[in-house]
Amino acid sequence: MKIIWTRHAEERQKEWEKKLGITRQKVEDLVGNPEQIVSGDLDALVAQGRYRDGLLRVPFIETPENRKILAGVTL
Repeated sequence: MKIIWTRHAEERQKEWEKKLGITRQKVEDLVGNPEQIVSGDLDALVAQGRYRDGLLRVPFIETPENRKILAGVTL
């Protein structure tokens, strides 16, 4: 499965990396192998996993070939 990043998601991830050390690889690992997937807004899904003392959440859209990260990460 291929991971695709939107421009907005890339920009947000860079901000989170500076603030909290959340690397691009960490986000891709979570989207590729989440602890849990829950429904998000509209047709989006949210990959979730524990990170430090919180919950890392990454919204994405899934197709048969890939997962497209939408808006960066949230804690």
